[in-house]
Amino acid sequence: MAQVQQLLKSFVPVTMFNRGKASQIFDRLHNENRLIVLKNNQPSAIILSPTEYDRLTEIEENYALMLEAQERLEKNAGKTGLSETQVMKDLGLTEEVISNAEEPEFE
Repeated sequence: MAQVQQLLKSFVPVTMFNRGKASQIFDRLHNENRLIVLKNNQPSAIILSPTEYDRLTEIEENYALMLEAQERLEKNAGKTGLSETQVMKDLGLTEEVISNAEEPEFE
């Protein structure tokens, strides 16, 4: 029920823009992730806050990367020919070096 109420609160009639209330509408995006603009009582557009836009863009980018990685794994399944031991040897790594390494920080 709370989702329905929140959805109803996110509706903005397009006539509010004609009445010079665009600034008030955009101010709402400080507290709300998205607003749905209604024209003739039908959804016509969705306005996203910058935070919501960034979140959705990141999800889309991560999904594209996942699909690419999955495609590469399927394409190269069993073709690498390198074992973990061989890779570590080629890079001059030991189990001790790996276990003593710091955790990486991701942004």
